Amino acid sequence: QVQLVESGGGLVQPGGSLRLSCVVSGNIFRINTMGWYRQAPGKQRELVAAISSGSNTNTRYADSVNGRFTISRDNAKNTVYLQMNSLKPEDTAVYYCNVGGVLQTSRIFTSWAQGTQVTVSS
Repeated sequence: QVQLVESGGGLVQPGGSLRLSCVVSGNIFRINTMGWYRQAPGKQRELVAAISSGSNTNTRYADSVNGRFTISRDNAKNTVYLQMNSLKPEDTAVYYCNVGGVLQTSRIFTSWAQGTQVTVSS
């Protein structure tokens, strides 16, 4: 009932930038928190950034990306973005979009995107 489609991953040199996008569609009444996670080989999935809903959105970031990554959302487009600047090799991972909200049926949902590979290498 909820589909998430990511785009924007790829190969970039250290110091470069990428922007990830995640479009949400489906039988949705309201989208609440939207976030980005990542999982590197041999490591657990970790929260990268999250953004709340409402007129006064709150954001939070992992310490490792604070000051380099920016999360934003466009509610009219049901889309969340992750602008990644000053990328480092240790940012290499599969990045996953995660969204929570309420369906038209009043059921609460949380959904994951399929993941997009980000590789930072010279």
